[in-house]
Amino acid sequence: MPVEKSELSRFELGQYYVANLFLKGMIGAMRLLPYERRIATMGAIVRGLAPAVGFTKRVRSNLKLTCPDLPEAEVKRICRAVPDNAGRAIMEHFSPEDFTERQKNAKVSGSGIAAFEQAVAEGRPVMMITAHFGHYLAARIALQARSGKPIGCLYRRMANPYFNEMYVDAFHKTGEPMFEQGRRGMVEMVRSLKKGGIIAIVSDLHAHGGEELTFFGKPAVTSVLNAELAMKYDAVLIPCYAVRQANGIDFEIVLHDPVPHTDPKTMTQFINDDLEGMVRKHMGQWFWIHRRWKAWNGLGVQPQDMP
Repeated sequence: MPVEKSELSRFELGQYYVANLFLKGMIGAMRLLPYERRIATMGAIVRGLAPAVGFTKRVRSNLKLTCPDLPEAEVKRICRAVPDNAGRAIMEHFSPEDFTERQKNAKVSGSGIAAFEQAVAEGRPVMMITAHFGHYLAARIALQARSGKPIGCLYRRMANPYFNEMYVDAFHKTGEPMFEQGRRGMVEMVRSLKKGGIIAIVSDLHAHGGEELTFFGKPAVTSVLNAELAMKYDAVLIPCYAVRQANGIDFEIVLHDPVPHTDPKTMTQFINDDLEGMVRKHMGQWFWIHRRWKAWNGLGVQPQDMP
């Protein structure tokens, strides 16, 4: 977990400070370009760096584990598409004004629209469950514009305390409220739910202390907290995805039917399965760089099965 500045050594602070100057300078220079050009350029930069920084290796490893029968041509395509999407998302995050203006009128589709609108009209709490897919902030922007209601967002503080300020400021420019991951943020998020608020949560990370469920047919430790909160506060739990369109700039926001309230493990597995279905339709848009299956190595062998 990120720590406070006071917990870092002078050397660590110095490293973070220099890195912050570089990152701010690069982002500032990119922002001089027209919006569409800067988004595409950052996508190309990260795509070009992917082999050198290990992204391509991680994507290949995860695909070998979960989709071993994929043709090599498709693997190569995904290895290019994933970092390209990540680079575009980075620059979109740091172009909050232009990004918001562009996405507030994004197309919204899917079988979950009626449930979303009914819940908003009734003042029921809504939890939009999304993932590192396309760019989830596009969904937040579009649904805020459609509903006229603020959508809270849970975020994780960055390790670099200097760069974190710029990162969080950009988050706030896409909407309020923001909840920092941790005890205080959780209290604020629960308070919002109790008042019938709408919150967006990214749920596709390995979660220490979570339940061992499955994702792409392999064990994937997943937090069931979102399902527990939905049951406790009678929140409508709606899978939501921002699908990047062919032009690389626009998105279609897709809402699926609400997750039935049963028990936390069943509900969370439902969410995993729903996300898997979307990823299989758009393989290059999920963040395959994640270490989602930490109990497995790149050969699909669990540690206890190794000689």
